[in-house]
Amino acid sequence: MTPPAALTEAVLARTLRVPAFAAAPGDGSAAARQFDVALMSAGFKLSGELLQRLSTMDGVQVRAIGARVCAVVARLVGDDKRHNAYFRDFPAGVPDTVEFWTGLIRETFGDEIPDGPVNLLALPKYGRYQHSYEELLAAHAEFVPSLKDRVTLLHPGGTPDEEARRTYLELAATPVPLSTEDLALLADLAAYCVDGPQPKAIPVREVRAVVNRARLAAGVPLLVDTVTDVLRLACAVSEGDVGLREPTRFRSLRRAERRVLLEALHHLVRQDDRKLADVGPHREAWKRLGERLHPHEYPHLPGAAEVFAVARGDRSARSFAARVEAALAGGDLSGALDLLATRPGMLVRAADRLLRGATPEQSHRIVESLEQNLARVSGRVILSLREHLGNRTAPEAARGFANRRGRLWVAPDARAPLPSTVVGRLVESLDAEIVRRLPAGGRVLVDPAVLPVALPLSQRSTAAGFGVLPRGSRTPVGAGHARFFVYWHQNARRTDFDLSALLLDDGFRTAGQLSWTSLRGYGGTHSGDITEAPDGASEFIDLDLRTVSARYILPMVHVYSGEGFQEVRESFFGYMEREAEQLGKPFEARSVRMRSTLAGTGRVALPLVFVRDDDGGWSVRWLHLYMTASPEFNAVENSAGTASLLLRAIVERSYLRVADLVALMRRAGTDVTEWTPDDPVPSGATFIGLERPEHVADDAAVYPLARLPELIPD
Repeated sequence: MTPPAALTEAVLARTLRVPAFAAAPGDGSAAARQFDVALMSAGFKLSGELLQRLSTMDGVQVRAIGARVCAVVARLVGDDKRHNAYFRDFPAGVPDTVEFWTGLIRETFGDEIPDGPVNLLALPKYGRYQHSYEELLAAHAEFVPSLKDRVTLLHPGGTPDEEARRTYLELAATPVPLSTEDLALLADLAAYCVDGPQPKAIPVREVRAVVNRARLAAGVPLLVDTVTDVLRLACAVSEGDVGLREPTRFRSLRRAERRVLLEALHHLVRQDDRKLADVGPHREAWKRLGERLHPHEYPHLPGAAEVFAVARGDRSARSFAARVEAALAGGDLSGALDLLATRPGMLVRAADRLLRGATPEQSHRIVESLEQNLARVSGRVILSLREHLGNRTAPEAARGFANRRGRLWVAPDARAPLPSTVVGRLVESLDAEIVRRLPAGGRVLVDPAVLPVALPLSQRSTAAGFGVLPRGSRTPVGAGHARFFVYWHQNARRTDFDLSALLLDDGFRTAGQLSWTSLRGYGGTHSGDITEAPDGASEFIDLDLRTVSARYILPMVHVYSGEGFQEVRESFFGYMEREAEQLGKPFEARSVRMRSTLAGTGRVALPLVFVRDDDGGWSVRWLHLYMTASPEFNAVENSAGTASLLLRAIVERSYLRVADLVALMRRAGTDVTEWTPDDPVPSGATFIGLERPEHVADDAAVYPLARLPELIPD
């Protein structure tokens, strides 16, 4: 069986493994070298093993494979678009802001400037390209290659079928929640792989719902052990939120689908009617689902009917959380701990609340209960508490609350800090439990570049794209110039996105900005404002980092008017690193370090921030945030205050990093050594890094960026 072409290309984009497409043998060496050269223009290259494989194939077919792969990697970095700029010679030739507007007014009105107000944004030549993309290309010198340019290797994979099934098993068995884009890919893979090997366990409930959707369609038994699993499945079938955070509009279900869902509910309740207690937290969703399932038509499934009786309030089934709340409200800490011990995951999640304000004796009992139950808690939840405690011995400047779409709310931190002695004991217990679960012995090679990456405990808000790291990660900036870019393509109505850069000092106070209202200054240059994108549009900000005096450079994408990030046909943000002497077009794929999809529900996107380090160099901190804002006319001038608060909440927070997990590996007895480029990964070893290296033994385990969540122990 062969997966659809679109699915194969999605897997290739995620894994950077080129499938072993069926091809006749032949001398494809010349075509393979041409393929390699074409890839290098986008910052990619064939690994030695892949080049050798392609060289033994028919040349015509190698060219066809090359065209297909080049299109995939071009989309990855945004090189499939024609990135024009308002100012043809950008970053040269950009006028001062006042000079620009004065010239535009004189060009429009001549010497007869109106006495009354003038709508600057309605001037005929404003906001629209005044030259073609070909004219822009002719105005720019050739890009000069540099040893610092990014080179990303493509590696050989198995057949398209093998690659699809391998990726399915990795995604389905993930120990962390997936991003929206990965859930969508998983849905396609689950439908394709439903008749093949399945993972031993699917620990993430949202992932299980997506897999169950494919099983329901194929008539395969469902994987459910709570009534909420059935509710999530109904949401998946209706293209709704399997995380149950947003209301789902349930579609009409076929009779066969209704029967399977009701049978699952009936058997779960008959096995243990205490499962009815899980109905309460999602009572309204159950009511709406009941209108679609018609449980009254199935009198032989009374267990299912009881679920909806609880949802309507006709039957009492106090939720587990309500029982815990009642015990705490009555001062019965022992009773609450006994209850929570039956659900250790909830006990760990409630640790901070329980410890806050507890007496020393109570704190001792709480920590004891936690220690006794850690063995039954998932590694992700343990590490989440470990990260949380790293921020609880002193008040935070601000508390941030982010949802899966990256929307962040900030509030003052009114919590009392937890005692350092309690935190210290609990941290040691959490670390000891993780060490116990990590495999002892063996050899691990670690690329130092991956150590500052935040441990991916959840990928819900991580954007899709290329070179994207989890929120809180740090990566160095290796060039003297940085160039931000945004691209959008409106769908049904005129849409204006605005790229801006807010500059902040050490105290997170505004130190300047670059935008359509401030074209030059502070070490940077804006490419000019584009106010509509019927065929797609791009804006850029070029920064000479050597001359920027601010501590923070915060790129922002504002929806000024029209469609939002989720409504446009396509939109993405990214940044390039390059040196001034490299010249080239405004967009050069080889210099792209990251490209991320813009898909949040807010009207202002904050993908990342550049931070001046203590040694004078620059690094990137990853944010993946969206701000609520006005429906229209959003601009850096009116969003700077909120943005600085959000930024502070992220930048000053302590995150668990890959370096912390590697340190625990050493405690577990693993031989961990630093990997340097071109070092081979020997037989039996494990490699951890941002990308798969060139020389890897067949039986070595490789964990590049996409597979980092798999390092989190069960």
